[in-house]
Amino acid sequence: MRTARRPVPPLDPRLPRPEPVLEVVVPVHNEEHDLEPCVRRLHAHLAETFPYPFRITVADNASTDRTPWIAARLAGELPGTQWVRLEEKGRGRALHTAWSRSPAAVLAYLDVDLSTDLAALLPLVAPLISGHSDLAIGTRLARGSRVVRGPKREIISRCYNGLLRGTLSVGFTDAQCGFKAVRAEVAERLLPLVQDREWFFDTELLVIAERAGLRIHEVPVDWVDDPDSRVDLLPTALADLRGMARLGRALARGRLPLAVPGSAGAAPVPPPGRLAQLLRFAAVGAAGTLLHLALYVLLRPAAGAQAGNALALLLCTVLNTAANRRFTFGVRGRAGLPAHHLGGLLALPAGLALTGAALAVLHRTVPGAGPGAELPVLVAANLAAALLRFHLLRAWVLPGSRRTTGTSAS
Repeated sequence: MRTARRPVPPLDPRLPRPEPVLEVVVPVHNEEHDLEPCVRRLHAHLAETFPYPFRITVADNASTDRTPWIAARLAGELPGTQWVRLEEKGRGRALHTAWSRSPAAVLAYLDVDLSTDLAALLPLVAPLISGHSDLAIGTRLARGSRVVRGPKREIISRCYNGLLRGTLSVGFTDAQCGFKAVRAEVAERLLPLVQDREWFFDTELLVIAERAGLRIHEVPVDWVDDPDSRVDLLPTALADLRGMARLGRALARGRLPLAVPGSAGAAPVPPPGRLAQLLRFAAVGAAGTLLHLALYVLLRPAAGAQAGNALALLLCTVLNTAANRRFTFGVRGRAGLPAHHLGGLLALPAGLALTGAALAVLHRTVPGAGPGAELPVLVAANLAAALLRFHLLRAWVLPGSRRTTGTSAS
């Protein structure tokens, strides 16, 4: 257990301080080309614009190229720069390690590609230094943001954050922008509660913080996509969906920590109305469709089209019922849980019939059709099945969904 930190007092930049006020962590893995220009540019920017002592930490995630050598050289050349070495990959692992060891009052991180304009760094951390806010995030999806990126990443980003708002009822706009900061005493309470050590780390941290009633400040940023980004989109998307499902289960069972020590606590969430139900059901359905397609692509080569579709649909039905039970209809706790899942499985034949028939018609009409033709057909069939599923869930599977049950999981 680390010693308790003093609140950040008003600071006079003319007075020497033994500890940095701000520590900026740059997590890297095999970034021998981008690391040096990033750190030099960041150091120059902070030296010119930041009025308090700062430190830059390069967190090397098990790099196998020249990244550790470059990081060590920069730490020797640039005042207030250091590096740490981790033997396992994972952005969340790097941030958890570096932030846990930091003596700074405010902890931040940014991506090594510097896609975010550094002019937003001082507006990001200023509310934390003053004590106005507990966490701060850069957002590419708010008014005032200027974003340059391709349509593929734009759609993925908006879909992901839309799913978060629809399924986990979050209020922040951009969970994945690599530009965030947190007060050290807040991080000290939050970090032990965050399970993920990879890309979902940011999202989980923010969800727990918001549910605990902590104040999250958002800063619109100028952001230019890095065309050489090494993020593998499909595995990352699947990992994020698993993370959302895990948080959803924890919320449904009452196991997500909603009262962080020292926070005000979150206000009760009222049961959603019909319009909110439709919007949340659509978001859950979109997530389920993406998961269905991903599982289908993985299962089809070994199981064939029909069997792969059936297996993918079975798993998605279970997850879909759980998500709709909690987020669409506001039902919490274990009361009625077996009956709800049984009802969801009874709705499975309709979805299986629609998707299976659509594939059969496609293969009869276009012999030899591959996944490129099958996926759009499955999307259309899933949409028809989703409309039927919504009415079944609302009218039969969850007839008491307009009231939030008071029984929580033990």
